[in-house]
Amino acid sequence: MTQHLPLGPVMLDVEGLSLAAHEHDKIRHPNTGAVILFARNYQNPAQVADLIADIRAVREGDILIAVDQEGGRVQRFQNGFTRLPPASFYTQHPELAEAAGWLMAAELLAVGVDFSFAPVLDIDCGVSQVIGDRSFATDAALATQLASAFRKGMNAAGMAATGKHFPGHGAVALDSHVASPVDERDLDDLWAKDLLPFKQLIAEGLEGIMPAHVIFPRIDAQPAGFSAFWIQEILRKQLHFNGVVFSDDLSMAGAATAGDYPERARQAQLAGCDMLLVCNNPLAAEQVLASLPMSHDPVREQRLQRMRGQPQLAPLAQHTEKRLHISNLLNSLNHA
Repeated sequence: MTQHLPLGPVMLDVEGLSLAAHEHDKIRHPNTGAVILFARNYQNPAQVADLIADIRAVREGDILIAVDQEGGRVQRFQNGFTRLPPASFYTQHPELAEAAGWLMAAELLAVGVDFSFAPVLDIDCGVSQVIGDRSFATDAALATQLASAFRKGMNAAGMAATGKHFPGHGAVALDSHVASPVDERDLDDLWAKDLLPFKQLIAEGLEGIMPAHVIFPRIDAQPAGFSAFWIQEILRKQLHFNGVVFSDDLSMAGAATAGDYPERARQAQLAGCDMLLVCNNPLAAEQVLASLPMSHDPVREQRLQRMRGQPQLAPLAQHTEKRLHISNLLNSLNHA
């Protein structure tokens, strides 16, 4: 009798358009809980639906499928999907934020993706190129309103949302993919601005949060994603967040301060991360899978189950009118 594997604490990736034989063992590993897809894994909707079906079949148990599909510069699936505008677009078209969230989610759910890492809750402070137009606004209240509407649309389609990058990546110039950014502001400054979207969306039931690989030395010496103060004290105790905490990618340069890959995973988990992302480095993913203890954690698994896609529509082909209307509207305004 085949063991039905629960959701483990590691999110990893796969190399190509179809599943390679050597990737089966990693997907079946008890510590695996999710697979994140990238542009290299995508050719068209039919191909990616087949890839996702294969991943689920190989797992022989629970697994989540994720992607970064914010719009603008960060949209992994393009051909056959609506080309979504960047989040800053909705500052001029606030009435479309909810519809765009619905469309993004509905298109992904139709091919078998559970969730996209969206919305971005960072406030654009005019200094971060890696955030920039990925932020909904420079004004915290407006960014909160637009992100809330976008999440509402995602939820209406049947998709859970993940706010990123807690407690805010918008006020540092360095990109945590390639460097270790430091934000010298104090906690009062963050409460007054950057934390406002997180506070509001958590109160509305936000399902997931991804901390930033940013160090706030006046608050804690560790990057937020490795900090028990940020995750357990601020996020869990003060903001009363009870959803999933996803580490940002442990392969990023901003995570290197924590040590080698097994140590990064250990520290992120110790700080309070429920799921650990190890992307674009197959050897690192294997090391993390092997090094983490294999433990049954009912609280973590319950949180992760909330990220499962719950499509509210029949297959999208039967609902082309709504999809095409929103898609055409976004396209015409985005390229005007």
